[in-house]
Amino acid sequence: MHDHLNTDTKQLTGSSHTHLVEWSVSDGQKAPSSTTFLVHAAAAKPLLELRQLAAEQGFDLQLCSSFRSFDRQLKIWNDKMLGLRPVYADNGVRLDLTLLTEWQQVQAVMRWSALPGASRHHWGTDFDIYDAAAVDASYRVQLVPEEVDGGGVFAPLHDWLDTVFEAETAVELISGGDFYRPYAKDWGGIAPERWHISYRPVADVYAAQLTVDVLAERLATADIVYKEIVLEHLDELYQRYIRVHG
Repeated sequence: MHDHLNTDTKQLTGSSHTHLVEWSVSDGQKAPSSTTFLVHAAAAKPLLELRQLAAEQGFDLQLCSSFRSFDRQLKIWNDKMLGLRPVYADNGVRLDLTLLTEWQQVQAVMRWSALPGASRHHWGTDFDIYDAAAVDASYRVQLVPEEVDGGGVFAPLHDWLDTVFEAETAVELISGGDFYRPYAKDWGGIAPERWHISYRPVADVYAAQLTVDVLAERLATADIVYKEIVLEHLDELYQRYIRVHG
């Protein structure tokens, strides 16, 4: 456990790159056009080990996303609130946000998207992944439940990851046991994301340090849509959508 980490609020809220290093595919397997990502320095080697372990099973574990800055998350949030990006209900139907109250809009967006400053992707410890070996180069990854559950195209990768994340042998723990899915279950906040994995030894430390006060301070100076509503309900939003249960 990296409980000695010297973090600051800029790292916690996606406003700093000082904790990150470049990470790229380097073993010659098929890779997407862009293979360089920013990840937390402590997670770089374990992530490569996990990828190599997957390769031994015939999977080509690739990243869709890793670090995401505060400004990038802010744009995603504002675009959704302004109708420039779609927002969906649990059944996959696109929502008309104009039919909802401002508070309902905030909750609808946070079902699938993190509040700027509260995204785990700010830390460089969390990754959205897929199996490039399961699709051809023209396939557009959607990151939806249909891809990763049941007979989904990426389900075999995630079924295998289930066994790795739960492994108890020393060899497997080196490569996979330190990763987990923070959104594996539906607790009524963020929808389950089987494709989202987290490097626990660092992420748990960051999660403990990301408090309501830290978020409030960062959001107070941000040009975020519905800022007053968010700040008014920040305690509730933190408990329901930001704090990871279980």
